[in-house]
Amino acid sequence: MNSNLLTATEWTGKALSGHWTSLAGGTLEVIEPATGEPLAQLAKASPADIRAACQGARQSQKAWAALPYGERAKVFRRAAGLLEDNRAAYAEWIVRETGGIPPKAMFEIDSVIHLLHEAAAMLTQPRGLVLPSVDGVSSIARRVPHGVVGVISPFNFPFLLTSRATLPALACGNAVVLKPDPRTPVTGGVLLALLLQAAGLPAGVLHMLPGEADAGEALVSDPDVTMISFTGSTAVGRRVGELAGRHLKKVALELGGKNALLILDDADLELAVCGGSWASWLHQGQICMSAGRHLVQRKLVETYAQRMAEKARALPVGNPHTSPVAIGPLITEKQAANVHRIVQQSIAMGARLLAGGSQDGRFYQPTVLADVTPDMPVFREEIFGPVVSITAFDSDAEAVALANDTEYGLAAGVHSRDIGRAMALAEQLNVGLVHVNDQTVNDDGTMPMGGRGASGNGSRHGGPANWDEFTQWQWTTVRNTAPAYPL
Repeated sequence: MNSNLLTATEWTGKALSGHWTSLAGGTLEVIEPATGEPLAQLAKASPADIRAACQGARQSQKAWAALPYGERAKVFRRAAGLLEDNRAAYAEWIVRETGGIPPKAMFEIDSVIHLLHEAAAMLTQPRGLVLPSVDGVSSIARRVPHGVVGVISPFNFPFLLTSRATLPALACGNAVVLKPDPRTPVTGGVLLALLLQAAGLPAGVLHMLPGEADAGEALVSDPDVTMISFTGSTAVGRRVGELAGRHLKKVALELGGKNALLILDDADLELAVCGGSWASWLHQGQICMSAGRHLVQRKLVETYAQRMAEKARALPVGNPHTSPVAIGPLITEKQAANVHRIVQQSIAMGARLLAGGSQDGRFYQPTVLADVTPDMPVFREEIFGPVVSITAFDSDAEAVALANDTEYGLAAGVHSRDIGRAMALAEQLNVGLVHVNDQTVNDDGTMPMGGRGASGNGSRHGGPANWDEFTQWQWTTVRNTAPAYPL
């Protein structure tokens, strides 16, 4: 196997659309968040480039779907082996382009290896049902590909979240046109495209075109695209849903979150603090499942807040490519400024700053705010930054009410030594994912991932949900003899 996959294809200044090529939209410069220096250059797609790619994907899809299932499965298994061989090179790109620490990069790589094996395994699973019917009639429901699936992926975990939609879509027999976030087009696009290309995916089945909002809208509106999978902010997700609905397309929206971590008065405090730290500071809090609200029973709230502040002051901040840090840069200085706005407005409204609260370009110090009330921006808005927001509650009923006091509905965690009590609370939370005695940031390719309300449209990625999302039912009947109708 190739031990230097990233230099196996000359992709600088190009995109993948049938082959590596320049585009009419010009070029896109990739900036390293930790340094602000140029990191790479790729082609940038125009709406016309997107149109051509969608036409090419449609032409290639039927031959891909017609390949024997064993041949398609081999592509994913070979890709998993190639990724194992190229871990170090892939990890360096993830660290440098996303600003994530090395363990975060390794988590993405391990997760994608898992997803590749799951994609191969999908091809040996049943994909239909024999339905009840009368004598002489066979009634069958089977899953068939949509055709061309458009995937729009985000900047935060780009290698993983691109793969989470692209791989099962391909496994189901679809072609894919992928538009990665323009801030992370290498880890969100090039890495997977090179991997699958080297593993033997036929040309034209996957198109990878970085681009701005105009390219994304062209993809959603394209007549050859029958499904859109979008992962990103709720604001953009509303626009994607509106466009897809106008064109009568299936759309899967995995959006933002304002997730609650409930710490009950009988919780193991040390483990709760450990979990809460991970939930809010992993990858600088730039995760849709990050704990945006720490709801702590009043008996423990002050101790919990002080322990969190101690942890925050001890976490090193810096360039994860050159230093052993815990907190890297946010994706852009604009994002760091928005985090600072939320923090400062909340302090002005009475929140108590216990640690952090300062910005240095793209870097933001891990921050702890106590005495947070539901009217403050830090309680209401998705932060996407390294901020622990702590609100006290008195009763279990109040905890549930506070947790559900949001338009979002993605993830929640409940810490308690009393499993029955914790389960009783968990069952009342309006979320798609809930974890008892764990924090909010959990991911596994075998589970159905998705949220409710402003966190998504009820769609799911992963495990048993993949066949539901990336195929549609077709009903077929076969009669031994054609019936004689009375008309």
